[in-house]
Amino acid sequence: MDFNPLLGPVVALACWTILMLLWFAAMLAPVLVKSWGKIPKGTRVRDIAELPGMVQWKNHNYMHLVEQPTIFYALVIALILMGDNNAINVTLAWGYVVFRVLHSLVQATVNKVEIRFLLFIASTLCLAGLAVHAGLEAAHHLA
Repeated sequence: MDFNPLLGPVVALACWTILMLLWFAAMLAPVLVKSWGKIPKGTRVRDIAELPGMVQWKNHNYMHLVEQPTIFYALVIALILMGDNNAINVTLAWGYVVFRVLHSLVQATVNKVEIRFLLFIASTLCLAGLAVHAGLEAAHHLA
C-alpha cells in the first residue's frame, strides 16, 4: 500500500494532542503534590479549587482536542479508505491541523477568546470542506 499524504495530518494532530496532554500533566503535577491527601475522593481535576487558570486552560484545550477533531479523524480516514489523496483535501487537512495547533497555543498561553474564536472558525471551515469532499466522494462511489 502506498503512503497516502492524508495520513500526515492525522499523525500530526494525534501527536499534538498527546503533547498538550503532557503539558497539562506537567502543570498539574505540582498542584496535586501540594494538595496531596486534601482532595476528596472522586473529585474531577476541573473541580480542584486550587487549580490555577493557566493549568485549567491546558486542560480545557486538551478536552477540545478530543472533541471536534474526532470528526476530522473520521473524515480523513474515510477519504483515505475511498482512495482519495486530492491535493485540496491534503491542504484542508493540514490547514485544520495548523489552525488547531495555533488555537491550542493561544488557549494555553494568553487565552484571548476573540483570537481563539477566529482560529476555531478557520479550522471548522477546513473541516467543513473535508466533509463536503468526503460526501461527494462517497456519493460518487455509490452512484
